[in-house]
Amino acid sequence: MNASRPEPSAPEPSAPEPSVPGPTDHEPARGRIVLLTTSHRVAPGLLSWPAWQALRTADLVLCADGTHPQLPYLREAGTAVREASPTAEELVDACAGGRTVVVVATGEGEPALTDGLARLAGSGRVSMPELELLPASYDLPGARLLDLVQVMDRIRVECPWSSRQTHLGLAKYGIEEAYELVEAIEAGDREELREELGDVLLQVVFHSRIAEEDPEAPFSVDDVAAGIVAKLIHRHPHVFGEEKAETPEDVKEHWLRTKAEEKQRTSVTEGVPLGQPGLALAAKLASRARTADLDVPLPQGEGVGYELLAMAVRAEASGVDPEAALRAAARVYRDAIRAAEGTDRTDGPAPQER
Repeated sequence: MNASRPEPSAPEPSAPEPSVPGPTDHEPARGRIVLLTTSHRVAPGLLSWPAWQALRTADLVLCADGTHPQLPYLREAGTAVREASPTAEELVDACAGGRTVVVVATGEGEPALTDGLARLAGSGRVSMPELELLPASYDLPGARLLDLVQVMDRIRVECPWSSRQTHLGLAKYGIEEAYELVEAIEAGDREELREELGDVLLQVVFHSRIAEEDPEAPFSVDDVAAGIVAKLIHRHPHVFGEEKAETPEDVKEHWLRTKAEEKQRTSVTEGVPLGQPGLALAAKLASRARTADLDVPLPQGEGVGYELLAMAVRAEASGVDPEAALRAAARVYRDAIRAAEGTDRTDGPAPQER
């Protein structure tokens, strides 16, 4: 129970209630800086909803690049954008009074500005506003392929060597890059694999760029991509249609059947490139015959060629790639040769260069 207070003889002035310090009493509102980044691989104007919200509620929107592809779309949406390149100090000052400033970043990402803000924040002498990095658009998987197409287009126009190349002139590089890719796969070198895949991809983009200039039957890399997409969908009815496939053999059956419908070939040997290595060619022909349930006796003849043919067919029937098997054996043979060379050199002085 509370004790009663005696009544004072004369009224005393009441002391003012102590005030709780607020953001406007001793410390001004910090404000907010939003660095808005966009991807040039996404069509301008296609921004995320948080980005549009930040733009619509900002007190000030700045952009250092007056030709930024987003600006026409921002202004069309009613967002006023000022072309300016403020320093870090100027940007902090612009946030005084709790203001929000949005900076539409250029392609380089405003490194000078972000470095300056980091230095200010680290100094401890400045009351920093809130800093936010807001991605306004995102790259989808495969977006960097657009960069490759753009780079290839410029090289084709400006490079003295690339501008003169033809499909026929580049053909040998396609073969070389394919072999180097296979070598990287067999060696198990992940870094080399990534690089060689890029080299093979370059061949596709390069030939597609050359094809655009054909006066009679031009096509582009988009046409190439559209063609393979349509082919993949058509040959995978168990994925994109209503057919069923439970095993890899079922998938192969779908593939061969739809391929036969597309090509309307009269022989299973059609489409087998005769220019491929001999063992691979023999194995491919054997695979086609076996898949078509054709019982074709092997031709008999004298010489190593017929012996190799029989070995290649036997390997294919056993599920072995004879070309890969021979390459693996050849690498072991190469190592044995190198070992023998090393042994020979230890037995005496190294031979002199001539």
